[in-house]
Amino acid sequence: MTVLGIDPGYATVGYGIISDDRRTPGADEWGCVKTSKSDGEPPKRLGLIYKGITNLIERYNPESMAIERLFFARNTTSALQVSEARGVILLAAVHHEIPVTEYTPNQVKVAITGSGSADKKQMQEMITRLLRLPEIPRPDDAADGLSLALCHINCSRGRR
Repeated sequence: MTVLGIDPGYATVGYGIISDDRRTPGADEWGCVKTSKSDGEPPKRLGLIYKGITNLIERYNPESMAIERLFFARNTTSALQVSEARGVILLAAVHHEIPVTEYTPNQVKVAITGSGSADKKQMQEMITRLLRLPEIPRPDDAADGLSLALCHINCSRGRR
């Protein structure tokens, strides 16, 4: 099984692709799809996110996508922008008939470390260990994408 994990954002979408066809899951790729004000108006930036995610889907043909479930309280503008980015990411998945599962940050922490109170550093160290990476994945958004993909693999194993 190949899973595309997505940490949604408007300026930075973190992603991680993990294959579980070995004895232990392995990271195939991780990184970010980035946009900035210099890329143009919001529709153009959303188009760049859609193209970036579509490119990953077409290269790796994942069987599923894991994406962080969002809930905001403070900054309405930021929440709207991230929600719009999430919408084009979900559209890319639906367009390619990829099932999507949402996970809360707490669910991801428990699936990776066993503790819902794990901090970012603990999460990154655990991801590095579990995926046998030579160093902590950077940037943080990419590490979060890997965490989401590994969370989905771990949760799927529990359902089998």
